Amino acid sequence: MQASDMQVIGLCRFSYPALGGFQVEHDSIEDRRAFLYAPERMEERLRMFETIALPGLKAQTDQNFDFLIVVGSCLPKPYLERLHAMTADMPQARIIAEDPAPHRQIMKKIINRSLNRNTALPSLQFRHDDDDAVSVNFVARLRAAVDDTASLVAKNPLVGFDFNRGYSARPSAEGMLATPTVLPSYGVALAMAVAQFKATTIMNFAHSKLHQFMPTVTYTDEDMFVRGHNGFNDSRQGKRVKPLEMTLLDAAGEAHFEKTFAINCDQVRRAFA
Repeated sequence: MQASDMQVIGLCRFSYPALGGFQVEHDSIEDRRAFLYAPERMEERLRMFETIALPGLKAQTDQNFDFLIVVGSCLPKPYLERLHAMTADMPQARIIAEDPAPHRQIMKKIINRSLNRNTALPSLQFRHDDDDAVSVNFVARLRAAVDDTASLVAKNPLVGFDFNRGYSARPSAEGMLATPTVLPSYGVALAMAVAQFKATTIMNFAHSKLHQFMPTVTYTDEDMFVRGHNGFNDSRQGKRVKPLEMTLLDAAGEAHFEKTFAINCDQVRRAFA
């Protein structure tokens, strides 16, 4: 059972107006659409998607993966056109428009109907937020991790893989502000091997609880992610969320971000000027 032959599939929810799935609640789907599609918010999400999330995915050392971008069927046309333009040079990307539906159910459905069923091998699945980044070797490291744990994967229908070292960062007109961090079982650079013909997906589980339902292997040896921070982070709207102290990357830090995540700080400065 070689990981090189397994399908790797990532799912990104881009301002999809789900029923549930948000920490910021709304009284109606109309209120949720108004929040999600507010021009100021959408401009920031698109800038972060283009300068932080997409570069590392486009630059993967292993290009054999699928990347599903889920949007609402009601996403305003100008934003949809910009998403298509941003991903025109990314053959792995597929933009999928769906009507509002219960969050976990629709995301599981999208993954399952996108799986290659002409194989007996497990699939390798990951979720990805539109303001986060993974290292350019994430797909390659994931396959290597599966090969490292081949007997574990063979014996278990679900196995988690947690690459938990990276950065929290915020883009600005001056560049990237960042701080090193270790975030166990976080939503970024977290993946799962799923036995073929099993309907369970990575979207069945809250990322922080993945290790409660399956054996999980943790790697903490190198920087594998950037957790993007901005004014519209759903996960940072609570009253108990503590602010993070970040410092502006110096020249060495900017070079590390470009080499590791393909994040170009000059592009960030232009986008957020």
